[in-house]
Amino acid sequence: METEVQRSVSLRLNRRGDRNNQFQQNRDAEGGLFSSERLSQDYPMKAVWKRGFIRLFLVGGIVWILLILTVLLFHIWSCQSSFAFFSAICNRESKVFFVLDNMGLVPKPQHRCPIPIANDPDKVVIPQGRTPDKIVQNLSYIVEDKKNEFQSPPLFGGHQSWLQREKSFRLKSTMKVHCGFMQNGGAEMNPIDINYAKKCRFVVASGIFDGYDTPHEPSDISARSKKLFCFLMVMDEISLDFIKKNVTVKEDVDGGLWVGIWRLVLLKHPPYDEPRRNGKVPKILTHRLFPEAQYSIWIDGKMELMVDPLLILERYLWRGKHTFAIAQHKHHHSIYEEADAIKRRKRYARPLIDLHMKIYSYEGMKPWSPKKGTISDVPEGAVIIREHTALNNLFSCLWFNEVNLFTPRDQLSFGYVVYRLGGLFKFFMFPNCEYNSLFVLHPHTREHSSVVEWVKSLDEFKTNKTGLKESRGGLGLWTPYPGNLDSVILPPVARTSKAG
Repeated sequence: METEVQRSVSLRLNRRGDRNNQFQQNRDAEGGLFSSERLSQDYPMKAVWKRGFIRLFLVGGIVWILLILTVLLFHIWSCQSSFAFFSAICNRESKVFFVLDNMGLVPKPQHRCPIPIANDPDKVVIPQGRTPDKIVQNLSYIVEDKKNEFQSPPLFGGHQSWLQREKSFRLKSTMKVHCGFMQNGGAEMNPIDINYAKKCRFVVASGIFDGYDTPHEPSDISARSKKLFCFLMVMDEISLDFIKKNVTVKEDVDGGLWVGIWRLVLLKHPPYDEPRRNGKVPKILTHRLFPEAQYSIWIDGKMELMVDPLLILERYLWRGKHTFAIAQHKHHHSIYEEADAIKRRKRYARPLIDLHMKIYSYEGMKPWSPKKGTISDVPEGAVIIREHTALNNLFSCLWFNEVNLFTPRDQLSFGYVVYRLGGLFKFFMFPNCEYNSLFVLHPHTREHSSVVEWVKSLDEFKTNKTGLKESRGGLGLWTPYPGNLDSVILPPVARTSKAG
């Protein structure tokens, strides 16, 4: 009996032990994913997946960068393409451009960027002597025209014939050209200002005409530059009267007038009817107003200079051994693009702009392309940095003669004169974003507008009852041209910006 009981108990214990062993095996089977042995076996696989993901991410990034570069290169190529679809990519008003812009595939030009200038004006080394004149060695100026019965009274720009204009583009070692300042033509300086300017080797020049601006004091000018540079603000009598009423003007013991660091230089008897054209005299003919100057920096009257002028000369002239520097236009490369923008924005009479461009087109001026070897045909002319070499002075004379002969929109004439000199005139055209970092732009004291800017037809000039027609400039637009301009068709323009 006891034996049966013991046997029954042992059987129960054996069964219970079997169930416990089976339960433990099941637990081991269920928890195997988290066991140390299983984890050690799966770790290499996870590491492989991790490395693969990183590599995939890096490869994807590289492919994306290459894709962007490909799109940008294609965009640059397509701008010069003769195919209408591709050229539309550069037209901001086209649907193709709109779609690409929304996709973020159109590069945005910087408005301002850092200028790689030297750190200390006191450590800038000024070159000794002058840059040698190798092409044009002797330059003189025509100051009196040969009289004949058909000529009007003396003009500031002279009565330049078409033949004289053509000859002026043929470079020789000795040249004599028209360059403004004809006898009794206007724009006379006071003797006090002439004597003061004789001591100026380094000049920062600016100009105000018709009372559109007041002088703006430059910022961050070193003590060395204040001693080295003459800051000369050229103006007409209307502007001087306006400035005296609105700004503190001081007079020195010699009778010179000053606003801060600016010496005010009065030009008596403005040579033109248009204030815009009068402003081109000190801007382009700086070397004629201040003949003793070796270096000059021109800035428009609405600008406040923000960079030390000695650092400007070092950056844009001396560092790269240049003698003439000017900024490239932000939007346009071709003069025909610029002319179209001038007409759209009503910056000058549209029929006169068209006539101006027809003459240039007839004379072989092509739209800009990379094949020309220049960055652009259109400058941002509000800042001009130059050494007054004979060739640079000649270029300035020829540039001014075009402004005197045709329209006062000097951005149209710059590239044309470069073209006519056949690549012999070398200049440094620096990025527009650096140009915008040189100054702070202030608004005009009033809107700069003229009735001539709204003219739509040449018929409006016939009677000249409203004073639309410039009586002392732009005569090339009214003098019979020695060529058939009726056959000229202006090149098509792809509008690259709404602002123009």
